[in-house]
Amino acid sequence: MSRNELRQTSAGAIGSDNVFADLGLPDAENRLLKSRLVGKIDEVIEKRGLTQAEAGRIMGLPQPKVSELRNGRTTDYSLERLYRLLNNLGVGVSVVLEELPDWTRGEVAVRDHIPIEWDGSRSEAGSD
Repeated sequence: MSRNELRQTSAGAIGSDNVFADLGLPDAENRLLKSRLVGKIDEVIEKRGLTQAEAGRIMGLPQPKVSELRNGRTTDYSLERLYRLLNNLGVGVSVVLEELPDWTRGEVAVRDHIPIEWDGSRSEAGSD
């Protein structure tokens, strides 16, 4: 059973690790990846105590676009653009390619290994 399949139990169906696949939406893996990246953007904004206008200045977006993004509207954003927005907020993004030994279908995943701790000491992007 793959990670994107529903599991049947005596209590009913249990969803997969991807709600977009569970809903039968097209491009489910890409949607999940974008939602994880936007979730990280939201987390950084909250942890740093930024207003949407301040976050927009750092990311290079007008405040209404920050609001749209934080409300899950990602159709205007490529993965690469979301990576750049995270970079502008001080979050490094790494892409790891892993060849599976049995040549089974791989997965796309976002793993947040390092929690963000913001002490306010680093200057904002572009404010030098």
